[in-house]
Amino acid sequence: MKRKETIKAIDAQYVCTFRPEPEGGYTVRCRAFPEIVSYGASLDEARRNAREAIELCLEVYQEKGWQLPRSEADPRKTIKELVPVKLARA
Repeated sequence: MKRKETIKAIDAQYVCTFRPEPEGGYTVRCRAFPEIVSYGASLDEARRNAREAIELCLEVYQEKGWQLPRSEADPRKTIKELVPVKLARA
């Protein structure tokens, strides 16, 4: 007798920050999962590693019964810019 199982899947998207490193490659952080720090030698590798890290993190959250961070509804509305500042010293 075959057993039927229902497999649930979520479709989500999370904004990540890719910071170029002086020695090469990219360090990746994700605001929704502050515990994640990933790296890739190229931007494509950094993206793949970030996806894998987020998927693994989602598995842990599910296993522990923790609430999943909200998916970014429309990440295109997220604007990230570098803002140069100066600090006067006394």
